Amino acid sequence: MRRFVPFLFLLFAIAALLRANFFFTILYFLLTVYLLSRWWVDRAMKSLRIERRFLDRPRQVEGVERTFFGDAVRVELTVRNSSWLSIPWLEIHESLPVQLIAPPFHRQVVSLAPHEGRHFRYTLTGRRRGYYPIGPLRIRSGGILGIHPPWLGKVEPAHLIVYPQIFSLQQLGLPTRSPLVALPARVPLFEDPSWVMAVRDYEQGDSPRRIHWTATASTGRLLVKQYRPSIARETLICLDLDRGGYEPDYRFTAPELAIIVAASVANHIVVRDRLPVGLATEGEDPLLASDAPTDQQRPPTPHFLPPRPGRNQLMSLLEILARVQVTSATPFAELLRRESVRLSWGATLVIIAGRESEPLFDTLIYLRRAGFAVALILVQAGRPSEQLRQRAALMGVRVYRVWRERELHKGFGDGRESQWQ
Repeated sequence: MRRFVPFLFLLFAIAALLRANFFFTILYFLLTVYLLSRWWVDRAMKSLRIERRFLDRPRQVEGVERTFFGDAVRVELTVRNSSWLSIPWLEIHESLPVQLIAPPFHRQVVSLAPHEGRHFRYTLTGRRRGYYPIGPLRIRSGGILGIHPPWLGKVEPAHLIVYPQIFSLQQLGLPTRSPLVALPARVPLFEDPSWVMAVRDYEQGDSPRRIHWTATASTGRLLVKQYRPSIARETLICLDLDRGGYEPDYRFTAPELAIIVAASVANHIVVRDRLPVGLATEGEDPLLASDAPTDQQRPPTPHFLPPRPGRNQLMSLLEILARVQVTSATPFAELLRRESVRLSWGATLVIIAGRESEPLFDTLIYLRRAGFAVALILVQAGRPSEQLRQRAALMGVRVYRVWRERELHKGFGDGRESQWQ
């Protein structure tokens, strides 16, 4: 009854004109019911408590939940009336991302007695990587008679990050030159000072830093440490998220596959090889650009994670890959040159791009001459061109092609037989 207040004014005018007590009695009664109903609803809604809670607590950092691709996340809504007044009816409407649930909402209409609480649950499934708002939760309530506008409220959304899909690679034959981080090897080109294999007697020319003082004190002989022989590798994954770097017909599917490739390679390096890995990319990040107007394109955000070992580094890398989106970013060749200056000599660059180009060729030559080991992974439907084969062979760059997810199970070999498949 949206016109109830004008109706009261009309009734007052009729009562004043006719000077009939009957109309004044009706007017006072209706006005009392209106004010009492409005006070009741306002008072009860001030005591309404609504909580959104993620069950099983997937991975919460700074108020944002995390989960892996394909995992189910249960969400519980708790609605509690903490006042002595009942709530005749309450409608709650939770907006949900269509990528995580169907239908894209959760709606309930309930009535709450004094100090009564209700619990509602729904399940989200991480069917696609991304940064998703869960909500907002809109609330609507009112009196029994409906003689005044409904009370409206809102609970701000929470956010859920779904990590990209990860495939287990059978092998990852990346080139390496770096002397920074240990990788076991038969030829003792370098030694890993963090891994002591044994001790031996001191020989002339040994550095005093190699003396094992504890063993020397216990044996009475001057002994030095023997380190594990090693070569070294730190890897930087460079991911192209420039919209112009992919074929127009595959500007959605190809970048998504490129992100899966980057996540799978990073997982293999950290989990299987136990080596440092980093990430360099530039794309739209909804978390960092949340203040930008929704009707305008958000500016691209550069991301650079220096190579480090450990699962914490892997989770940081996966979180970036979960959020970033394709946009009109810095040309990929320029990004490669810019980020390569942060690396030490001999690092390995895994370059993931959508197609070959002349600026990319020139940058690969530049990186090779700068002392980096380079591997190029092309996410494209067709086979690499003959020109690319010849130039890659001359540059000593390993080139791989990926187009279907099932191809990732085989991984990337040594680049001699399977690189063009």
